[in-house]
Amino acid sequence: MHFEATSAVPVGAFSLVGSGSEPLDGARADFAADVFRGLTGHPKRLPCRWFYDREGSLLFEAICDLPEYYIPRAERAILEARAAEIVGAMPAGAMLVELGSGSAAKTRVLIEALIQRARPDERVRFAPIDISPTILRSSSEELVALYPRLDITGIAGTYEEGLAHLPDLGEAPRLVLWLGSNVGNFPRAEATAFLREVRRRLRPVDRLLLGVDLRKDPAILCAAYDDAAGVTARFNLNLLERINRELGGGFRTELFRHRAVYDAADGRIAMYLVARRAHEVKIGALDLSVSFAAGEAIHTEDSYKYDRAELDAVASHAGLLSVAFWTDPDERFASTLLRPA
Repeated sequence: MHFEATSAVPVGAFSLVGSGSEPLDGARADFAADVFRGLTGHPKRLPCRWFYDREGSLLFEAICDLPEYYIPRAERAILEARAAEIVGAMPAGAMLVELGSGSAAKTRVLIEALIQRARPDERVRFAPIDISPTILRSSSEELVALYPRLDITGIAGTYEEGLAHLPDLGEAPRLVLWLGSNVGNFPRAEATAFLREVRRRLRPVDRLLLGVDLRKDPAILCAAYDDAAGVTARFNLNLLERINRELGGGFRTELFRHRAVYDAADGRIAMYLVARRAHEVKIGALDLSVSFAAGEAIHTEDSYKYDRAELDAVASHAGLLSVAFWTDPDERFASTLLRPA
């Protein structure tokens, strides 16, 4: 699929590759398999990657505007202050690749910095990777309309599927972005293993910009994941509604409550959906009946927080070395520029 914006001036272009450009039977099958495995396991769990259907993605964008959810503002402050340094660390002609791009709201800071650095006749390239083809298409169409010199190759799929497409992007040096503290969704050992896989895909000329949420006052963390307006609760409960929509589930979301707790020893926020009373749920597409006891929880997400030593250790074990390390003025969040060791 190919998209070109209409304008009186030369415009960018957007093309979409990956599983999201094909029928979604495969993705739905993966979703069904994860739901079956997670709800028949002990304890019950659902992978957080399935949060981001269209409804979930829109709810997450709303979360990013909440006063309690400091992460986007803190990271954006770093990017706005350091954009010239970040792109200046790359050779001329470098392109951006983003894991889990979503709306690419913060990424625009770096896109603009690359455009400012480029020659007037030079195109700037961006390859966003996102599991939601709907969000990928809408954000990419908006970006090429805003930036006439921007060319976008959208990759619809998981992180791993996106990384597999990197060789298709040509020889340009790549600045790979993994923003928003998405690394925090992985337990530390798994974060190391995934970063090792990213490292395997990086050439000596490439760099990785990693956004990491820092350890801080538990009260600040708990408020960020359980906001007063209940938007995060709706985001969490949407996972059950997605099962209803796509798999013929019979979840009644009013029978569950959102819970977020912080484990200081692990440096981890954990999110759950907790049954308010004993009941049973049928999921038609899975021919499955799931029983819940009162107070029984479905684990839906972890978000690990780091200090500098923990971050350096994970990067080092993954074969990456820090080129630069920046925090926002309140030292709530960090961005680190990494190179292959």
